[in-house]
Amino acid sequence: MAIQQLTEEQIKTWTRTQKDEWWLTNVYRGDMAQLTLRSAITGFLLGGILAATALYILAKTGIGIGVGLTSVLLSFAMFRSLSTAGIAKDFTVLENNATQSIATSAGYVMAPLGAGLTAYMVMTGHVLPAWQMVVWLIVVSITGVLLAFPMKRRFINEDQLPFPEGRACGVVLDSLYTGGAEVGLFKARLLYISAGITAIWELLVLDGWERVIQFKILRMNAWAGLKEPWVLHDHLDDYYYMWLAKMDMAVPRILGTDIRQLGLRFSLDFSMLGVGGLMGVAVATSVLLGGIINLAILAPVMIQHGDIVARTLANGHVVPISRAEIVNQWSIWWGVSMMVVGALAGLFAKPELFTKAFKSMKRVAGAPTVRNDVLKHIEVPLWVSWIGVPIFALLGAWATHDFFGVPWLLSLVSLPLIFVLTVICTNSMALTSWMPLGAVAKITQFSVGMVDRVNPASNLLPATMTAQISMNAASLLSDIKPGYMLGGKPRHQVWGHVIGIVSGAIFSVPLFFLLFLHPDASGVVDATQIMSDKFPMPAAVQWRGVAEIISKGFHGAPASAVLAAGIAAVVALAMELARIFTKGRFPLSAVSVGLGVVLPFDSCVAMWIGAMGFWILGRIYKTPGTKANDIWVEGAEPICAGLISAAALMGICDALINVFVS
Repeated sequence: MAIQQLTEEQIKTWTRTQKDEWWLTNVYRGDMAQLTLRSAITGFLLGGILAATALYILAKTGIGIGVGLTSVLLSFAMFRSLSTAGIAKDFTVLENNATQSIATSAGYVMAPLGAGLTAYMVMTGHVLPAWQMVVWLIVVSITGVLLAFPMKRRFINEDQLPFPEGRACGVVLDSLYTGGAEVGLFKARLLYISAGITAIWELLVLDGWERVIQFKILRMNAWAGLKEPWVLHDHLDDYYYMWLAKMDMAVPRILGTDIRQLGLRFSLDFSMLGVGGLMGVAVATSVLLGGIINLAILAPVMIQHGDIVARTLANGHVVPISRAEIVNQWSIWWGVSMMVVGALAGLFAKPELFTKAFKSMKRVAGAPTVRNDVLKHIEVPLWVSWIGVPIFALLGAWATHDFFGVPWLLSLVSLPLIFVLTVICTNSMALTSWMPLGAVAKITQFSVGMVDRVNPASNLLPATMTAQISMNAASLLSDIKPGYMLGGKPRHQVWGHVIGIVSGAIFSVPLFFLLFLHPDASGVVDATQIMSDKFPMPAAVQWRGVAEIISKGFHGAPASAVLAAGIAAVVALAMELARIFTKGRFPLSAVSVGLGVVLPFDSCVAMWIGAMGFWILGRIYKTPGTKANDIWVEGAEPICAGLISAAALMGICDALINVFVS
């Protein structure tokens, strides 16, 4: 069934009252189940699981993954199967939409854990209590939801802005429940199959799972004398090095440095294959290029020059040269410079975002109250925002001051920026499905950081708060778009978003502690060890790099690193200008090149292979309607979702096994 919508002429000429009356008469489904107990519970649990997978991928790649389509397909397949088996009634389309709203909201909440909050803990060495992290995430995220209420009436009801990502979700939901059920079940099967294959591979390479299977179940430590479980090597180059040792051959070197020290590794990481398939070949190529330039070209030169060296700690322990040391000692400067300049240039190259944002602010702030508000009985009252935003903003400022030591003045000064930057993010999301969160956060980080250059929390936390509020406001409106298209009740979607915030916070924070904050032999947790080769936390590296530049300048950095940062800034600006003048045809992205600098090289390679593989398959099987096209082109997103979700969940369970069982 085609989704009903207004014509361009009606959008331009009708009043908001006319548009609301038309929607209430022709689209609204007030008698259809939406935020039911089962949709709320399903969304809460599914959102928590997907938030965990999103945190896992964010820690590995610095990239936030969307979970909306995954939740839609999983919910649809689960309840359609239960309905067919006679166990439960099938979901309505609006119940599925409510579940999707909850799950998507949960997937956004954990973002600061892989970025600003981690950067704060690494720089200060202070680990926040879990309850403080949960409270801060919930308070700040709900502020974004409250801020979105007045914008919803303007951007969705009156201006009918597209919100492409939300609209795509609405189209998928409509097709699933009005004739496209076979297509939906087929895509769900693709997701399950790719997840199953991934899970089997992960069982063979993860030592925690194999320890349980071989030692706890098969008792191979007793009758076979195994000391450690046998596993396949996910780093496939390990077999190459074993062969070199067997043949008594030398390991390849670049300018005298062992390529293993440079981090030039290759692994079969299914989650990275899936991330690459979603990001596309242009972005993945930029990431790989950044990794090659950094580790295969610049790092060997700097090691030979003496700007990257093995360090001797106070206790006499020698820290050898490794990929992490290369990044921390030298590469972070030019990598962060590339990402920050690229993000800011990309933002300021779109002046329409600012002009439309300021026009929107005037309209939202100065909009006259509609006397005949025909949707009054189903919309969230505006007084909730007028009262709630100041209260929750002050609560957020108090928590930022009390938990992180940010001066009251700086916490409060950042609040006016929040509204401006939220409108910018929302306009961008409404028009392009892209939120300039990196650039928006840096505006706050630099602005507040210049006032207090001593305390890194003073620029990290207000910027993190800005980004989180902006993201939640924009994502709520994007989530409301499919509900508006399908006739859902706005209040139910808002409540769903709040449920998702709670779900994401209480699932992701404990997982953060279990995955990244391991106590040493004496039971002490060292926050500076959060980042590792397995979880490099690229987003946190960027936040930390900017905070260090603000607080210290380039003091202590090698002269070559400062020079490289300056050159990288110029190159990033030139690349963004090339993208502008070629109208997007220039294939490289400065932000993605910078990301490749701080990511492990094997992740860069795996993402590129995934992206190139799906690109080639798309070229080969480009004829619509064929089985191969249905699988590799139309089904690419659910396949990638299966690869990512299964690898992340298996990896999380492996970490928990090693903590609790081993």
